Amino acid sequence: MEKSIRARVRAGDSVAFGEIFEDHARAVYRHAVRMTGDWAVAEDVVSLTFLEAWRLRARVDPEGESLRPWLLGIATNVIRNTRRAARRHQKALAKLPPRDVAPDFAAELTGRIADAEQLAAAKAALEQLRPAEREVFALCVWEGLDHAAVAEALGKPVGTVRSRLSRARTRLRELTAKEMAATRSARRVQRTDTDGQVTGDREHVVRSTRETIR
Repeated sequence: MEKSIRARVRAGDSVAFGEIFEDHARAVYRHAVRMTGDWAVAEDVVSLTFLEAWRLRARVDPEGESLRPWLLGIATNVIRNTRRAARRHQKALAKLPPRDVAPDFAAELTGRIADAEQLAAAKAALEQLRPAEREVFALCVWEGLDHAAVAEALGKPVGTVRSRLSRARTRLRELTAKEMAATRSARRVQRTDTDGQVTGDREHVVRSTRETIR
């Protein structure tokens, strides 16, 4: 009788681990990007998640279906630890004397800032949630896990998952609108300071410039 993927992982089958990596690494990476707002950090989270999964392989429940909830639960713990390390690092840097300010090359990156700003706005809204609510929202809404799977991933009762998700949805509706409005306002101010012009309709500005050249 062929062993299940869970049994093979528990037994330390490296081929089985390769299979779950191929199947779920993208989901872990997507979850990490959304939770951290940083693509580079997300790559580290993926590596650490699968290293930790290998270390904890004997704890895999032999009964069950997809290992995705288990892996996302590990990823969530890795992200928590990454956040703690980042906070300690920032506190250490704050004690150092200030460095010279590097030149701002943002104007050269205008073709790539839209996605980054949207991601930053979403991350800022999520950061204002309680950590427990943020984790449940990410797993339920972004990763599409049902309440039972999230309960398995986080080791919490299903009722707790439901109540946290409800609170997270209510707060995020309000916070996201505020963050996007703040982002748009900041961009208008930045363009005005950089160009010495009042931000308006782009088509109107281009048309006025052409008429001046004529």
